[in-house]
Amino acid sequence: MLADLLAGVDSWSKARTAWLNSARGEQRLPEGDWLCWLFMAGRGTGKTRTGSEEVSDYAHNHPKARIALVGPTWRDVHDTMVGGESGLLSVVPPDCVRQWNSSRGELTFTNGAVCYSYSATQPDRLRGPQHEFAWGDEAAAWEKAETWDQLLLGLRLGPKPRVILTTTPRPRKLVRDIMKRPNTVVSRGSTYDNLSNLAPEFAETVLALYRGSRYERQEIFGELIEDVEGALWGLDQLDKLRVDKAPEDLIRCVVGVDPAGGGIDETGIVVTARGADGHGYVLADRSGQFHPDEWAKRAIQAYHEFSCDSIVVEKNYGGEMCEHTIATVDPSVPVRLVTATRGKVVRAEPIATQYSQERVHHVGTFKELEDQMVMWTQDSGESPDRMDALVWGLTEVLENSKSAVWLASLGPGAPALGSDVPALAPQRRGLEFPFPSR
Repeated sequence: MLADLLAGVDSWSKARTAWLNSARGEQRLPEGDWLCWLFMAGRGTGKTRTGSEEVSDYAHNHPKARIALVGPTWRDVHDTMVGGESGLLSVVPPDCVRQWNSSRGELTFTNGAVCYSYSATQPDRLRGPQHEFAWGDEAAAWEKAETWDQLLLGLRLGPKPRVILTTTPRPRKLVRDIMKRPNTVVSRGSTYDNLSNLAPEFAETVLALYRGSRYERQEIFGELIEDVEGALWGLDQLDKLRVDKAPEDLIRCVVGVDPAGGGIDETGIVVTARGADGHGYVLADRSGQFHPDEWAKRAIQAYHEFSCDSIVVEKNYGGEMCEHTIATVDPSVPVRLVTATRGKVVRAEPIATQYSQERVHHVGTFKELEDQMVMWTQDSGESPDRMDALVWGLTEVLENSKSAVWLASLGPGAPALGSDVPALAPQRRGLEFPFPSR
């Protein structure tokens, strides 16, 4: 047993020496008295390898240490931080690993040090457990900022608790708050720094697609791009209005759809609702790159999942065909076609005003949608399909449903929804459908 332990320690030291001989400067543990090391860099920079190597080294030098591993989801911890190509099991010599209990998410080393897995979607799991070292991966993608608070509150073991965060930058409030802390050290890196370890085709084909764009600055060069001048929304604004769940008394709910114009554009599919409080709520973002029948199925699935009243479709790109596509999948789904007669900024400004008046709330976090909202301007030259779907949906439930809300408030004696109330819930094939009481 002792011989096995000594052999393990020796192989551990050899692995560490090999890493230090190959690591770049930004991948090396910073000197000084810090609590958090934020390694914020582009895709493929070697962030995961850096986190794995530092966890391995800490476990090596601190027998019986308790170490926290936190990823955006449990699967991210399992498949990337531990089992990935640059994860812990690829870094720590096999003879230094006593057991990897994948069902419990516990990685135990031969010297008694243990890594415990946590998902950023469940911050309460970090209440109670104590750790002396932690590694959080892709912190900018953590669904709940509370995860960071709970992780810090649990770092109360050992003489000098520390946490390493590795992430691709995004303009999230959490990341900016961490960067402002006096006890945070920030390291930067670019995808190009690590090209020698990446497939040649990646540089020749993938990176070339984003050359000169904001996406390249953020995802490749690792820049933290702040709120954009001229954008209608700001990230702090969205965070301030965010809620964990929607109210139970939703009055109206629709699926807003902005069909792709072609090429690599996405189809925006966003679920919005109006509460009895008169506020708007963003419930889901199901957008993506789909063939017509695929996006129709996703929109209809969202329609049923959230008990929506209709699907609102922007018809500038073949609206009648969009209606036919939805009817082919499920003819019972009401469809309302809307026409984009004004520019995107003009259409979006009334909804942005609702946000400014603190009357719209995102139920949870929608990273891609929110990134588009805070980055898009009329000069960006990009198609904000998710944002457009959001605008169509919120316009329908907040602006076009006022008369319907008034009629619903009249009770059983209210007049039927008809052509004399033009801003009501959508009609399909000339048939009225009742305004629901939720």
